[in-house]
Amino acid sequence: MNRVLIIAPHADDEVLGCGGTIARYVDNGDEVHVLVTTQGDPQMYPPEVQEKLHQELGAAHDVLGISTVQFLEFFAPKLDTIPGYKLAGAIDGVIRSLQPNIIYLPHRGDLHSDHQAVYQATLVACRPINGCSVRQIFCYETLSETEWAAPLGDQTFIPTVFVNITDYLERKLKAMSCYQSQLKGAPHPRSLEAITALAKLRGATASLLAAEAFMLVREIR
Repeated sequence: MNRVLIIAPHADDEVLGCGGTIARYVDNGDEVHVLVTTQGDPQMYPPEVQEKLHQELGAAHDVLGISTVQFLEFFAPKLDTIPGYKLAGAIDGVIRSLQPNIIYLPHRGDLHSDHQAVYQATLVACRPINGCSVRQIFCYETLSETEWAAPLGDQTFIPTVFVNITDYLERKLKAMSCYQSQLKGAPHPRSLEAITALAKLRGATASLLAAEAFMLVREIR
């Protein structure tokens, strides 16, 4: 059995990037856990907005069958103001507690600085030393962040792994529909239409009807 940890800078990133793959893991009998590294800055997001988002997250995770979710106490969108070692240390604590063998994290080139900070801190936390349990690390793409990265070679999302989600696309869309406060209308990239279009595009790349694409960062066999 795999123990999978999805690290999301913000609630809904886990569904946008990995929703179909999560459902597939769950149906295979694997454990899937989610770590959301931020909560909204109360100066920007009133308590009722936060409560609504947490309710939406709970509903989305029920659809996908996620085992547990944890939140760190850092504020969004302010991870670029946090010393990297503090964020890495907090993520490391969760990894040591859960002992996942597979991790999914945001792509380093994403436009949002929170995503960039989470990528760097997670790689620090996943260094293959001191008995680290992690054997596979993948980057996911997040619509409305990844595709808006700077057009530079080392910041471009180049998929190397394609997961067939033909049987799970509808469940991903259902889970994302739970995030009504985050969902947008077409042609916004964070719309159900855009999510479907990306899944079909990634699928066509690998002769599948629908897929989620990832970049392999490291695999230890």
